[in-house]
Amino acid sequence: MYNVTGIGGIFIKAKDPKALAAWYKENLGIDFGENSYVTFKWLKENNSDLPGSTVLSFFKEDSDYFEPSKSVCMINFRVKNLHLILFELKQKGIWVADKTQYYDYGSFGWIMDPEGNKIELWEPKDDHL
Repeated sequence: MYNVTGIGGIFIKAKDPKALAAWYKENLGIDFGENSYVTFKWLKENNSDLPGSTVLSFFKEDSDYFEPSKSVCMINFRVKNLHLILFELKQKGIWVADKTQYYDYGSFGWIMDPEGNKIELWEPKDDHL
């Protein structure tokens, strides 16, 4: 029997992959270099003996959680300084959700990329890094 050991990647169809990669670099600091892909390798910053984690979650097809995006997928990025990032992106004219949500495991905000994909930004609490 084979076992899945984690998420190997997130793949998104794009009208213009290079332009979308450039947008992600300019606005979220994700450097694709000359590629249309990037690899994240990480350990927990506050405890490098423990690996980090990535979530795979399914939503009912009639869920409104991805709105106002019409896309069937959403990316969740771990961030530092969530409120500063949201403020700066809004100043650039990027769609930023009016609400931020707070939980014991971190804070969440949402933006939209130029192709209509909703992006969830998560600032984990220290014990969940």
